[in-house]
Amino acid sequence: MFDELSEKLDSVFARLRGRGVLSEADIKEGLREVRRVLLEADVNFQLTREFLERVEQKAVGVSALKTVSPGQQLVKIVHDELAAMLGEQRAGLKLSTVPPTIVLLVGLQGSGKTTTAAKLARKLKAEGRQVSLVAADVYRPAAIDQLETLGKQIDVPVHLDRSSRDVVKIVRKGIDEAKRARDRVVVVDTAGRLQIDDEMMNELKRLKEAVRPDEILLVADGMTGQDAVRIAKGFDDALGITGVVLTKMDGDARGGAALSIYGVTRKPIKFIGVGERVDALEEFYPDRMAGRILQMGDIVTLVEKAQESFDAAEAKRLEKKVRKEGLDLEDFLATMKQIQKLGPLEGLLKMIPGVNAKMLKQAKVDPKRMKHVEAIVLSMTPAERKNPGIINGSRRARIAKGSGRPTSEVNRLLDQFRDMQKMIKKMGQGGRMGGLPGMPFTRY
Repeated sequence: MFDELSEKLDSVFARLRGRGVLSEADIKEGLREVRRVLLEADVNFQLTREFLERVEQKAVGVSALKTVSPGQQLVKIVHDELAAMLGEQRAGLKLSTVPPTIVLLVGLQGSGKTTTAAKLARKLKAEGRQVSLVAADVYRPAAIDQLETLGKQIDVPVHLDRSSRDVVKIVRKGIDEAKRARDRVVVVDTAGRLQIDDEMMNELKRLKEAVRPDEILLVADGMTGQDAVRIAKGFDDALGITGVVLTKMDGDARGGAALSIYGVTRKPIKFIGVGERVDALEEFYPDRMAGRILQMGDIVTLVEKAQESFDAAEAKRLEKKVRKEGLDLEDFLATMKQIQKLGPLEGLLKMIPGVNAKMLKQAKVDPKRMKHVEAIVLSMTPAERKNPGIINGSRRARIAKGSGRPTSEVNRLLDQFRDMQKMIKKMGQGGRMGGLPGMPFTRY
């Protein structure tokens, strides 16, 4: 996400950061490069022009401070203006004071509405809200089946009626059932089309009038760039959307849609889809996203992900056990499963300030590495995981064959694990082993 844009912006600012003084000519030259980079990222032309005018106005006359160079000050100005372009501040879901809150998901076919409905329901449930889904896409084959399957996967009820094609009737019935169940939120998955047409809009207008939703969220494919912006404007003009969910952002290296939608529609991006898994939906924070684009990292989101995913009781049990008995490969496997809940390793590393896509390429971070390590550990017997010292040559060959990895990888894992045990033993002697659950992955 934003890799291409981030790399190009970083190269522009690298030439400016080291200078003691930035002249007006320097700033104009740098901003010409920024303009080119933004247009190549498929950002709306008018928004790009207005953005650069604001940056130039604030940047001209910036002088050196004792602790911050003019180049760094310029990056800060660009960061603040990027955050403003992305929506200024976080816009959460508007929850009704009288439940249930009704969230209508709209958009074109193929944008990911059904999957997003399940992701949103899962997120709301994880926040402690009782939620249900309504299957109102009566046109796409298997849409109802898909939502029903996803509902079972996340353990959320799905209200549906296979015998009817009356969308208003289906949604009303679903809301009534949700009220009886005392659900706090109802997420409605509506039908899409290949393009905006009168028939679809008229149906959505009738549905809006009938159920008066608290939120109308447009689900748009982030990879379509300015098409997503045009679609957002079309839906907003017809329905008055309250926000946007941008999907497939993990595959969008440019980010033109994210950088343009708020400026064109003045409707906030509320969530972004960053993967296919049901937990791959992130709340959208403009200031944090601006930080990611400028490779400043996003520690706040990283910490939130850790707090959400880590099992505190398991972490405490593991630390106590390691203090008493030492670290074994069973503990390592438990730690690995907790880390994997946070999402792809490469995505986590990018949230650390100073880590950029170029560094990750040079470091050759292999997203499959965790799976390979897990396969090796799972190919060991319980006794071998408990006491890796008993693993001799023949056992190593068997483990390699069972995991489908070369013997050299098994040897490397065991060598690194021994080093880790020594390090943890020293830390244990020196005091509390804070953060133990994350430690094994500093070496992988």
